Amino acid sequence: MLTYLIILLDDTSTSYCHYEVNRKKRNLISIEDLKAGIIWAMKENLNVQFVYPDYELPSEYLKIIDSLDHTDIKLFRNGKYADVVVLNGWGDDVPEGATCIIRCCRKELTEHIPVVNNWLKRLTRLNVVLTDVETFKDSDISNYSDTLSSLGKNIATLYASGHTPQLNLLTDRLMLSEMNNCGAGDTSVTLASNGKFYLCPAFYYADEKDCIGDLHSGLDIKNQQLLRLDHAPICRQCDAFQCRRCVWMNQKLTMDVNTPSHQQCVVAHLERNASRELLIKLEKLGVRISNSQPIEEMNELDPFNIVNRWK
Repeated sequence: MLTYLIILLDDTSTSYCHYEVNRKKRNLISIEDLKAGIIWAMKENLNVQFVYPDYELPSEYLKIIDSLDHTDIKLFRNGKYADVVVLNGWGDDVPEGATCIIRCCRKELTEHIPVVNNWLKRLTRLNVVLTDVETFKDSDISNYSDTLSSLGKNIATLYASGHTPQLNLLTDRLMLSEMNNCGAGDTSVTLASNGKFYLCPAFYYADEKDCIGDLHSGLDIKNQQLLRLDHAPICRQCDAFQCRRCVWMNQKLTMDVNTPSHQQCVVAHLERNASRELLIKLEKLGVRISNSQPIEEMNELDPFNIVNRWK
């Protein structure tokens, strides 16, 4: 069931997920399409998320945007008052109590663990988006596991002191009892600056022709059931509930929107296992996470290798 409409206000709107923005020329959504997109979202009873470019919008646009409740996603220098702030890099002085996103590769994350630890002292939530999941190899398992373990130790210390920031890689799994995936094409769709709908921004930037409708004719998602969890026989049995299950990356790496790659599964299970270690640390420190459930020990990192268990 659709819940969110993501509106890319410009071709150069900042990326907040795995995809890269490959457009350099500004292409601001037309006033007519902006109004029509908002009206469509209101008719469908959807929550609207606006993704901003790195320049100040004309006042008439801001007035229209402010006419409804919404979420703003902005780059840090334009995001002082944004609901979600996308950081430019590791040198940013994060806003107190904010929700921030940092896009980085695994090597950068490992090299900047002290920075992440300092950010978590100030933030309410930090989402780390790994931009190189598709290049993950089994030889990288040990390094990424060590990185997660180091971050987990700091989070445990913070929680024991009474400060409870969220780090998507580790704390999301503690509070989930079911899958909380991206939901592109299922719980959310994207309206691009050309007035057409896409499963998510990544599909727009990868191929502008790969649209799923427009503001005049409405949505036209072929075989939409294949985007749902109940049509994913492996994923619906999995308990790496924090996994994004990125349908764009699925399509890119397996040529099937509903089938995750080996890389995605391994990364998600390393995070799941690190969350289990964190939960054990917190319990030893006497810290209780509301509604958390024990996380079963699991040594297998790819659910495809234990598919017989679910038959």
